[in-house]
Amino acid sequence: MKLLPLLLAGATIAISAITAQAEVRFGVMNESYPPFFAKDASGEWQGWEIDLMNAVCEQMKEKCSVVEVSWDGLIPALQSKKFDVIWSSMSNTAERSKVIDFTEKYYNTPSTLIGPKDQKPGATADDVKDKTLGIQVSTIQSEYYKKYFADVADEKTYQTLDEAFQDLAAGRIDYVFGDSLALDAFLKSDAGKDCCVKMGDVADDEAILGAGVSGGLRKEDSKLKAKLNAAIAAVRASGKYGEITKKYFAFDIYGTN
Repeated sequence: MKLLPLLLAGATIAISAITAQAEVRFGVMNESYPPFFAKDASGEWQGWEIDLMNAVCEQMKEKCSVVEVSWDGLIPALQSKKFDVIWSSMSNTAERSKVIDFTEKYYNTPSTLIGPKDQKPGATADDVKDKTLGIQVSTIQSEYYKKYFADVADEKTYQTLDEAFQDLAAGRIDYVFGDSLALDAFLKSDAGKDCCVKMGDVADDEAILGAGVSGGLRKEDSKLKAKLNAAIAAVRASGKYGEITKKYFAFDIYGTN
């Protein structure tokens, strides 16, 4: 007679464990990166990437949450299981793929240089000769700099793009090098619209710049990867992806490759 309560207790524990694992935790950089993610006045995350996350979670029929981590701590935090998927405008590159896996891409935009309005336009090594480029640490742009610009220009690294933007506006550096959409958001802001303009997109190098922005996963999480890929594809096919994108952009950011 005592066996039944024990069995019931065991079943309750098992159900609780399943319930605890049902939530998919999305790792997001702990600084604003508009229009992809930023906190509103109430402290809630919002933006294109957050809206897409919610649509993907609805498609998977999963409860989801956001975990905030510094940009350079995202991969270590994923590996230590502080969350389940990086969802933070991270490009799928060959170097990162050595340590983590990636979903199919969910957007792809070029890397761009911006600078003062009196600067001559251009984004080649000749154009940046003897200049200082502001670049966020642990980014694909930092790797690109090492290959293409390190012999002719200086690099100043920043923990956040906002810090680089402040130095650019103050004239302490000559360029900021980053993702075109994040830089475009700065150029449209009050701080950026009067001081700075787009210098141009750098030449593509998929080995460094990657094949697009994707969700980052632990290599063993193949089932979650399959669910996320199916959900991303379904959100695109349903038209929901385009509906979300139109709220933030006047063009398709999915990319052609």
